[in-house]
Amino acid sequence: MSTATATGTPILVPASDTPPPRAGLLRRLFTDPGAAIAAAMATAFVFAAVFAPWLAGADPYETNLRATLRPPGGEFLLGTDAQGRDMVVRCLYGLRLTLLMGLVAVVIGGSTGILIGFLAAFYRRIDGLLMRLMDMLLSFPAILFGLAIAAIFGPGVFAIVVAMSIATVPLMARIVRGAALVVMKQDYIDAARAVGMSDARLIWRHLAPNCLSPIFVFATLRFGQVILLGSALSFLGLGAQPPVAELGAMASEGRNFLFFAPHISVVPSVLIFLVVLAFNVLGDALRDALDPRLRI
Repeated sequence: MSTATATGTPILVPASDTPPPRAGLLRRLFTDPGAAIAAAMATAFVFAAVFAPWLAGADPYETNLRATLRPPGGEFLLGTDAQGRDMVVRCLYGLRLTLLMGLVAVVIGGSTGILIGFLAAFYRRIDGLLMRLMDMLLSFPAILFGLAIAAIFGPGVFAIVVAMSIATVPLMARIVRGAALVVMKQDYIDAARAVGMSDARLIWRHLAPNCLSPIFVFATLRFGQVILLGSALSFLGLGAQPPVAELGAMASEGRNFLFFAPHISVVPSVLIFLVVLAFNVLGDALRDALDPRLRI
């Protein structure tokens, strides 16, 4: 591009080599080996869950009593369970349901929390009321929500998703409120109000885009936490019921065979561990990459 000297003579100044923010974020994210491995693992898990029917090639509920409790290896790579069902097929479908439950809970609970956080930061008159309600929700353990909802609707996937969604709302609301309060102090917010911009448009055009980074980071971290929570509730018998393939329920089904067929519980438990680890590491890496204090 061109500029001018003090005498008015134009000179050429080379364009900046600074990459766009998105390219800089990706470069910063994937220069961390741990983040790159976590991203690859998360992508693989999502791919396996989406294409489970094609990758499995078998019915996860088909029993084979002649092949019960087979150890890993040979014809069955990860062994079979007490009904002779292939653990590879069961884990693929279990991963699919577990990730779907976590995604629905984060989307529903996160969306509700985002709305409450924006309202609390934008309309200060209702800030105290909304935050006290969120404090009340935070005072109840998520397992208590699961017990209460299972008692009302009966144990199942629906109860787990509702419990995880409710547990996500106050956490997301507090994160969004804190970020929105910082944005509300900026001069461009006052300028937008001065020109008569409506509240809804101001929130959509200025407030929401500037809060995306903490929202995205928290959602990634919360996704791993929700999967762990949902699996724990299913392990306790509040979630997916047999013979539904879900990782927490599968780990629970193998408790009676730990001494002579431990793979029935160990395989889904290890898979839960790897999924949660991948998304937690990815969330931490995103937080570091989006933190302006860490940028050079």
